[in-house]
Amino acid sequence: MSSMTAAPTGATAPASPWAAGSSPGAAGSSPWAAGAWGRVPALRAVQGLASGLHAAFIFFACFAFSDASPYDLVAIPTIVLWLALGIRLHRGALPLVLLLLAYLTAMGIALLPYLNEPLSVTWTVQLFYLAATCIFFAMLYADDTQARIEVALKAYTASCVLSAGLGIVGYLQLLGIEDLFYKYGRASGTFQDPNVFGSFLTLGALYLIHRLLSGATRWPILSLLSLVVVMAGIFLSFSRGSWGGTVVAVAVMVVALYTTSRSRALRRRIVTLGLVTIGFGAVALAGLLSIDSVAQTFQTRAAVTQDYDEGETGRFGNQIRGMGMLLEEPLGLGPLRWRQIFNLEPHNSYIGSFANGGWLAGAAFIALVAATSFVGFRLMLRPSPYRAYAQIVFPALLMFFLQAMQIDVEKWRHVYMMLGMVWALEVARLRAAPAPLTHPLPRRIGGHPSVAAPSGAGGAREKRIGGRGEVSGTKVRP
Repeated sequence: MSSMTAAPTGATAPASPWAAGSSPGAAGSSPWAAGAWGRVPALRAVQGLASGLHAAFIFFACFAFSDASPYDLVAIPTIVLWLALGIRLHRGALPLVLLLLAYLTAMGIALLPYLNEPLSVTWTVQLFYLAATCIFFAMLYADDTQARIEVALKAYTASCVLSAGLGIVGYLQLLGIEDLFYKYGRASGTFQDPNVFGSFLTLGALYLIHRLLSGATRWPILSLLSLVVVMAGIFLSFSRGSWGGTVVAVAVMVVALYTTSRSRALRRRIVTLGLVTIGFGAVALAGLLSIDSVAQTFQTRAAVTQDYDEGETGRFGNQIRGMGMLLEEPLGLGPLRWRQIFNLEPHNSYIGSFANGGWLAGAAFIALVAATSFVGFRLMLRPSPYRAYAQIVFPALLMFFLQAMQIDVEKWRHVYMMLGMVWALEVARLRAAPAPLTHPLPRRIGGHPSVAAPSGAGGAREKRIGGRGEVSGTKVRP
């Protein structure tokens, strides 16, 4: 029997001091009810503030003119407020947390001999902070997943359009200000490095392409124009990694969308729009290459290697010499020490993990990439309410895993955001999975195991679990 009983018919419930229409002077009325705040639900206002901070947090990811960014200023109040609202760490995200802890522990141990070097300490502290944001995103998007990730992707795409637009303006020198949104003859947008700028835009491009292909966008013309701006920004970054990574990410997403679609109409739409896009892209590329300055930069950047890649002291020469040293250094060279030894960054996050934190950090980084890739591909291909978001986010993250072989991505803020998103989607998928079915076990009658009692009153018993009737017995997966 329920612990609460209904009031007798005709009984009058006690008036609430917060009831609508209560006069300010009524007995028991809260003093807050008399003022304007009495009509504002406090919790809803706090939740609205948290949602606004969340959107700003994601949007500000595009501002990376320096090591300090508006993204970092908004991070602390956003994280604290959402933790106060009760976001939780679910079991499905524990592999992410454990691998990050192993990675950070190794980095902390490797730092101990170099605590007197400010650059090494600052670099390590920043790495701990970025890992904390990753765990926060894994917690935040695990609940109310579709609504929160939709807000995040919209805010991120808006930041991509803004940054790409400024990059185009800078490249065309429309403002006449040297090095503003433009560096080394390449568009850089709101970033210090054109390579980071180009790669940052890929997730925004994937979101727009997915919505156009699937017909999910409500404003196709606006989405198409935004996509043109973003793709122009990627091209004008003249980043080989961004070009190749974007092609791979788009291909992975389109193939996943096509193979998981059961609609022939959608498949025809994907093929048709894909061919049209390739055609227009080829025409646009030919038009851009007809401009001498663009053609010259493109020819230079499209080469397989650059001057700084070649030679014994180039990127690849340093990597070969460094790997030999790392075999003799289980604790690594120490955070940021590779730069001091070789006068150049490793330009490889896998080698960098071994160099900065030793064998444990390198192994943890590889394990994190492998585990996330397994989870990401499964999310993209298995039916779930979150498959569409996985088909957008994971290909972009996969691009960064591939780029990590030729550039250092372990300090890129948006990589940790995507990493947290993928694991949050996995948590949401596990929580949305249907409960296992059950069937009654045979019951011995008269002590003989070969005779089973029929199900019913004398058979299996029903019990209430989580508000649902479930028959006790052996679990059977559907």
